[in-house]
Amino acid sequence: MDELWQGLIEAVRLIGSGDAEVRDIALRTVVVSGTATVLAMLVGVPAGYVLARRRFPGRALVLGAVNTGMGMPPVVVGLVVWLLLVRSGPLGWLELIYTREAMVLAQFLIATPMVVGFTAAAVQALPPELGELLEVLGAGRVRRLWLLAAEARLGLLAAVMAGFGAVVSEVGASMAVGGNLQGETRVLTTAIVTETSRGNTERALALGIILLAMAFAVNVILTRAQQRNA
Repeated sequence: MDELWQGLIEAVRLIGSGDAEVRDIALRTVVVSGTATVLAMLVGVPAGYVLARRRFPGRALVLGAVNTGMGMPPVVVGLVVWLLLVRSGPLGWLELIYTREAMVLAQFLIATPMVVGFTAAAVQALPPELGELLEVLGAGRVRRLWLLAAEARLGLLAAVMAGFGAVVSEVGASMAVGGNLQGETRVLTTAIVTETSRGNTERALALGIILLAMAFAVNVILTRAQQRNA
């Protein structure tokens, strides 16, 4: 308990002093995880909508794969991306291994199944005839999609929170494909592992508290948007 208290004091000190390294690590964490989440939304929301509204051969198999992907261990995703991007791998010519782009790719693959799954569930919860009713009322395709998204906004924002929460807190994939390079690919989770291995418990706890505070702030904003007029 004493160590936790000291960690809290150290977190306040680091934030209050404007520690440049901590600021850079926190900003890098937001950029990497935020980018991965946005990309996952761009791909996952349309894919989830299609899975919810369309019937096609193999649909159950695809949904099963999505549900499996939602529980995929991040370290396994990191290993697969590492094998793809390492110099001897099929995408080694891109020279992305141990870069932020590789971290974004790994986190994108972690977040996307969650976004697809939550979106599909949210859209399926809507009345099946709602789309046809909007079409009868004269709403164009884009307008219909916008109105359906508005009706499913609780689930869609839950998808954003789930996707962001999954990637901002993971460490295995980021460590595997990013390499935890100081000043380049070190994010809050990998920094916590590094400080812990060095025996700097107070600093590790401080970074953990900063990570929790950052995730809490993002989720409060998204929750307020989700519950508005709910």
